[in-house]
Amino acid sequence: MTGTKAQIATAPRAAARRDAGLARRLAEQLQGEARFDAFTRGRYSTDASIYQIMPSGVVLPRSAADIAATLRIAAEHGAPVILRGAGTSQNGQPIGSGLVVDCSRHFNGVLAYDPEAGTITVEPGMVLERLNARVKADGWFFPVEPSTATRCTIGGMAGNNSCGARSLRYGKMSDNVLSLDALLHDGEAFTFGLTGNTVSGVTGSARAEALAEQVRTLADEHRDEIALRYPKVQRRVGGYNLDALIEPRPNLAHLLVGSEGTLAATTAVTLKLSRLPTHRVMGVCHFPSFRAAMETTRHIVALDPVAVELVDNNVLVLGADIPLFRTTLADITRGKPNCLLLTEFAGDDLAALKRDLKRLEACMADHGYPDAVVEIVEPARQKSVWEVREACLNIMMSMKGDAKPVSFIEDCAVPLEHLADYTDAVTEVFTKHGTRGTWYAHASVGCLHVRPILDMKLGGDVAKMRAIAEETAELVRRYKGSYSGEHGDGISRSEFIAPLFGDTLAKCFEVVKDAFDPDNRLNPGKIIRPLAMDDRSLFRFKPDYAVTQPIETALDWSDWGGFGAAVEMCNNNGTCRKLVGGAMCPSYRATRDEQHLTRGRANSLRLAMSGQLGQDAFTSPEMKRTLDLCVSCKACRRECPTGVDMAKMKIEFLYHYHARHGLPLRERLIALMPLYAGAAARLAPFLNLRDRHPGLARLSETFAGLSAKRSLPRWRRPWREQGEAAHPDDITGDARDIILFGDTFNRAFERENLEAAERVLRAAGYRLHRVYPSRGLRPLCCGRTWLASGQTDRARQEARRTLDALLPFVRAGARVVGLEPSCLLTFRDEFASLLPGADTALLAKQSMLFEELLAADLATGRIELPLVDQRGRVAHLHGHCHQKSFGLMGSVETVLRSVPGLDLRVIESSCCGMAGAFGYRPESIETSFAMAELSLFPALRAAGPDDLVVADGTSCRHQIHDGLGIHAEHVARVLDRALVPRH
Repeated sequence: MTGTKAQIATAPRAAARRDAGLARRLAEQLQGEARFDAFTRGRYSTDASIYQIMPSGVVLPRSAADIAATLRIAAEHGAPVILRGAGTSQNGQPIGSGLVVDCSRHFNGVLAYDPEAGTITVEPGMVLERLNARVKADGWFFPVEPSTATRCTIGGMAGNNSCGARSLRYGKMSDNVLSLDALLHDGEAFTFGLTGNTVSGVTGSARAEALAEQVRTLADEHRDEIALRYPKVQRRVGGYNLDALIEPRPNLAHLLVGSEGTLAATTAVTLKLSRLPTHRVMGVCHFPSFRAAMETTRHIVALDPVAVELVDNNVLVLGADIPLFRTTLADITRGKPNCLLLTEFAGDDLAALKRDLKRLEACMADHGYPDAVVEIVEPARQKSVWEVREACLNIMMSMKGDAKPVSFIEDCAVPLEHLADYTDAVTEVFTKHGTRGTWYAHASVGCLHVRPILDMKLGGDVAKMRAIAEETAELVRRYKGSYSGEHGDGISRSEFIAPLFGDTLAKCFEVVKDAFDPDNRLNPGKIIRPLAMDDRSLFRFKPDYAVTQPIETALDWSDWGGFGAAVEMCNNNGTCRKLVGGAMCPSYRATRDEQHLTRGRANSLRLAMSGQLGQDAFTSPEMKRTLDLCVSCKACRRECPTGVDMAKMKIEFLYHYHARHGLPLRERLIALMPLYAGAAARLAPFLNLRDRHPGLARLSETFAGLSAKRSLPRWRRPWREQGEAAHPDDITGDARDIILFGDTFNRAFERENLEAAERVLRAAGYRLHRVYPSRGLRPLCCGRTWLASGQTDRARQEARRTLDALLPFVRAGARVVGLEPSCLLTFRDEFASLLPGADTALLAKQSMLFEELLAADLATGRIELPLVDQRGRVAHLHGHCHQKSFGLMGSVETVLRSVPGLDLRVIESSCCGMAGAFGYRPESIETSFAMAELSLFPALRAAGPDDLVVADGTSCRHQIHDGLGIHAEHVARVLDRALVPRH
């Protein structure tokens, strides 16, 4: 064997020995933890870019001491170190082959806060939105607000020198960072801050002070070159900030801001806060063409707005198909504009701001666009508009298929006077290479996020990417702009630093890097001595990438182009990491663990299905653990703009997993409930003994896997349809014919809900029809319990049985109404994956939740409900996850607000944590209650003793009962009690 071959053969063994040594030493030294398993490393191998590099391990530090220990141990073993925040970077910044240090999970606290001075010091894992929530009560906010504010971390923002929509007024991170605490490559601590006549700007380290003097001297020696070469645009974040060091009183921290963790490891950031404006108003400017918007931007900026943000035609078209954004887009657009400019004014005088809107309208009219501004003054409407703008990237990434908008020239910035010509020229580049681009974002500062649509699985498109990058870089140089305007250099753009800054400054950057990191172990390959941006071995979809499992799927994924393509829709932008607002992702909110996150699960599925985590990884116990805390809430189905439906993916996975490993007794017992519910009711006195005797509860946990800490539903005499079976000929077609679908849970445990619903529906003037199954006596069922354990074949049989019975009636015009959201909405969701076709689509169209039916018909005046005044009684409403996923919370709110005198208060909550069988498992019951404690339980503890609690989900009511001892009711019971008594 030759020496070269021997080295190749021994390299994996040497790496394994190194990693084993790293793992052992880190386990001894860290207060936090280090993980070296393949699944964890896979989850941290990507960010929101096109790249993927498998790290050797992942460190989850709890303190600055943990990071210092990691640096020292990594130095001993020659391992690189890459610090990471939320992993939302567009260019591959936080990925690499060494130790990835995730600061977001534990290292995320507030270290100091001075509300008088308006300063705050935080650990790097602090999420921006949480920081702003912390200081809002004192009238402050941190004004650098990227679209990822719900999950981006302050450390990551400092690393990238982030900007945000309002940089026109507030600048970027380097304008708002006062000081940085950091560690040198070997763990030595220091602080960089503002210099002065008697202040060096450095504390804690003589070595760091010498480094600071070295780089200041370097910058001073090249002052003329810096003045010549650094772009004269606000949005410039490429290379190192040597220009900050030639200011009269330089802040040394600004050298580290934007350095992407290549010079030092940040352990604390001190920020300058800004006063919250009392009011904001927005004008939505409509344009007939993209160039028209670009030409008009500088004239709008002259009006002194806070922000001017582009929403292009791609977002308008794609967003109209996304339920989460459809209503907002319809609200803010008039006619068929090609694109919009969202123009915000802010201040303390609302009357003056309204005058600004009139000046905006006049400006638009002066440039040929009269009546082209929609005024948005209400804060709630503005919030909805900003949510659309912040989701622009994900909306565009919702394109199905392998070709996607690709980030690599995403945030080039040019002076406003060149913006229209620059965008035209880039569009010509796209046309030349047979593609088109998507545009959005910061028109106010000439920094438009543009992505050509390419397929990174194809070598030809990779070659196009290289050509487009080189030609765009030349355009940026010609128009005296910045190639990196906001999102940093990373892998995508570091190669272009030397061509755009020149050889002299490129060598200066090398001197800075080598001074701070002589062994090149801090995030190597970024900014200095860069990796090749088109090296396909670094791509998420490498040349040999292929989805090999599963070969045959249990559900229909044709709308997505297959199961693999559905999983690949996750673009890693991390919307699922948000900690407040909406419902996604409840298990992550409770654990803060990347494993228990929609993105983490999707990454694990993709890697396992493509063979990158080892043989049989797709059906491995590790994959099962990755999905165990997914509560199938379906929040991602609605709130993930790219449509990643993890609840459906979990069904698919469980089908294959149980086919290989068998089905445990607990899953069998729960799945078969619809079959034995009738018999169980007759044995109710015996079965209900379980919760009266602790010994029986412990036995049920030992033998059936049902937690002894959890009560079980009480079996009772079930609800049964009364009267003769209806016939399709009985349907009149006047929209008053209703089939009340009795789900297994309400039927067996809470028949009062169905009885109340019958009385309310009759009082409203509906005709109820009894539909019985065509085969057997057992009631109709949605198949939900079988789906929950991946038994899709049995669920398909149940779906066919139910569809056959209901179809003649819905064809005749009847509507199917149900009480339990998880059951009724199965007709509108999973049935289409089990039995795709026109019949299933018709049933989906004609199936409605009880409150959905009433709200719709009350709105049209078709029905009236005779209700008694409740004299100010308070009702607290908690929404079921599936109600939220299908956008149906408005219906239950509408119905409850129709009750005279009822004071409705909607609880802003995520999943209650019960989630069907999830809350019964001994291994997940603590997480179940932790989810409830995020928002639901605190809100209900504050409720009055006589207040009503309304929850339409069986599981939700059970969780509230077990956790707080509060009796929650279905909306049908509330309406039934409020009915005018019949005489």
